[in-house]
Amino acid sequence: MIKLAAIDIGSNAVRLMLSRVYDEGRETSFIKESLVRVPLRLGEDVFTHKRITKEKEENLLAVMKGFKYLIRGFGAADYIACATSAMREASNGKEIAHTIKKQTGIEIELIEGKREAAIIYSSHIGRAFKANETMLYIDVGGGSTEVTLISQGRIVASASFKIGAVRMLQKGQLKREFDRLKTWLKAEAVPHHPLAAVGTGGSINNIFNISRKKEHKPLSLKLIKEIRDYLDSFTVEERVQILGLRPDRADVIVDAADVYLWIMRWTKIKKIYVPIMGLSDGLIWVLYEKYKSQHIDL
Repeated sequence: MIKLAAIDIGSNAVRLMLSRVYDEGRETSFIKESLVRVPLRLGEDVFTHKRITKEKEENLLAVMKGFKYLIRGFGAADYIACATSAMREASNGKEIAHTIKKQTGIEIELIEGKREAAIIYSSHIGRAFKANETMLYIDVGGGSTEVTLISQGRIVASASFKIGAVRMLQKGQLKREFDRLKTWLKAEAVPHHPLAAVGTGGSINNIFNISRKKEHKPLSLKLIKEIRDYLDSFTVEERVQILGLRPDRADVIVDAADVYLWIMRWTKIKKIYVPIMGLSDGLIWVLYEKYKSQHIDL
């Protein structure tokens, strides 16, 4: 058994996952010991002003200091930390990463969208599906959307677009990115006739929970539309007070649902599987593969 930790610095929230990994012969088990989520919403600054404000920089630094002690207290053998669209687009993103490294010892990798998609897929989200199936993986985050075509158990094509739930709140000019997304889907995905989609991200996870579907059962396009319209019938405050959504999810979930719906319609996909996995899960898998390649006894 080995203890591992992963930090995901997203556009909407910052997460720390603490996991135990058991490697017993052919079976590898990943047990989530704890998931700490702090809704910093870094993208709120970046997608409007192109930089992270001093206040949010100080908040992020405080969170990372806390994570450092949690990782130490957990007794993790190793950790990995990655930041996605908000920090990689911020003019001061690298500078902040350097400050965090200097004050906490935590080194942050600013990853591109394609690498983000590959890391999430590395967590073996495809294990629930047949090896010969063609699937379209969709991850709608706060600042970007990653789409990856998976066929015969391998990645055929992958792309990242500056379309995200937090970014959409800024009411910016996203038409060009949506046009790019639609063109990519028609060129790369539609000819392969994917049988279904696989969706990851906080919003689709919440939609799946609202649906009360059993694990491994897909959501239909029709059901996602019904839940989207149901959510849209409430104000943001009512989604928090009545439906129990977190405030930082309540104001973005409808926009995120629209992105999944548009992609599914453009590709004529009628169902989407929601494995409830994300970047943190993929990062834990990356660390595990590192230890396995070094022949370290788990």
